[in-house]
Amino acid sequence: MMRFWVDKGIDGFRLDAIAFCSKDTAWPPLPAEYNGNWGLYYASGPYLHDYMQEMNREVLSKYDIATVAEAMGDVERVMKFVDPARKELDMAYYFEAIDFGYLPNEYKMPDPNGYDLVAWKKVYAKWTDAFAQKGWGTMYLANHDQPRMLTRWGNDSPAFREVSSKMLTTFILSMRGTPFYYFGDEIGMNNIKFDKVEDYNDIELRTNYAQVKAKGGDLNRFLEGMKISSRDNGRTPMQWDATEHGGFTTGKPWLKVNPNYTTVNVAAQENAPASILAYFKKMVQLRKNEPALLYGDFALVDIDNPSVFAYTRTLDDKKLLVLLNFKAVNATANTGLDLSRAKALIGNYTNPSTTGALRPYEAVVLELK
Repeated sequence: MMRFWVDKGIDGFRLDAIAFCSKDTAWPPLPAEYNGNWGLYYASGPYLHDYMQEMNREVLSKYDIATVAEAMGDVERVMKFVDPARKELDMAYYFEAIDFGYLPNEYKMPDPNGYDLVAWKKVYAKWTDAFAQKGWGTMYLANHDQPRMLTRWGNDSPAFREVSSKMLTTFILSMRGTPFYYFGDEIGMNNIKFDKVEDYNDIELRTNYAQVKAKGGDLNRFLEGMKISSRDNGRTPMQWDATEHGGFTTGKPWLKVNPNYTTVNVAAQENAPASILAYFKKMVQLRKNEPALLYGDFALVDIDNPSVFAYTRTLDDKKLLVLLNFKAVNATANTGLDLSRAKALIGNYTNPSTTGALRPYEAVVLELK
């Protein structure tokens, strides 16, 4: 099957749930060491990496294609997929950062206090450093199994939707690793936030809703949480223009179109120089133009800053500083670096800051002289 597609000229495979391809079909009880984590157990089957190496030997090694695994577990487990010496796959997704900020022992219930940015930064640093030694990493904030990144990690209120969307784009496209950017995020699509469980199609959500109901739990609280975390928020139709169903279809879509499609759509943004879409294109071009953003070393700076995610990307004599304010208030990055001659290469405000003093959700990429 794989040969059939690569012979047709495809460029590679995203191997969804590939970690579950080997199971102990005696179906033994879940070992105590997994502490209820069935996903990790079934992603550690006895022949998993034998299959990966066979796949590489028989198909992947014979073609110029790219592969990315949906892998589970800690650095050691994920690294087995991408360590070049093992001859398996090229890249791997990891989940520790994207699953951050949920309450323990509940289905995707967002912590009402928000997420700890300092701890989140350290998760990214750990994985980025691991892939710097061997293999290659990925960078993403959204996909078909996640809510919209603008709602989850930014701020979708009218006051901040544009700047925070651009800030998140800056983050994805300035980190080390291959970026995966989900459709609709380039125009700032946000969660639809359904009020009724009947509006959701996701079987996992509906099952968990039924479990909460059966236990006499707070269904309103559950639905409020799903407005932030449900993956169906990321599965609404693409908003192309202001016509019916956002120009996606003349039929009935599988999910309702977000009501803001009349203003948040491609047609409204593609010729607007200050739009979210225009900024996305500029950031893509900057990544292509600056090898340091592709291959440069990554290092966190001002690690304990609770509002600012700051890091350098360094390649040879080129050093770039990325400053990202993840909060809706002014913040200052104390990098310890000389910014007196810093040049702004891109920013999501019309007059990007070069001093480390950042406005709400401000993002700037600086070249240090």
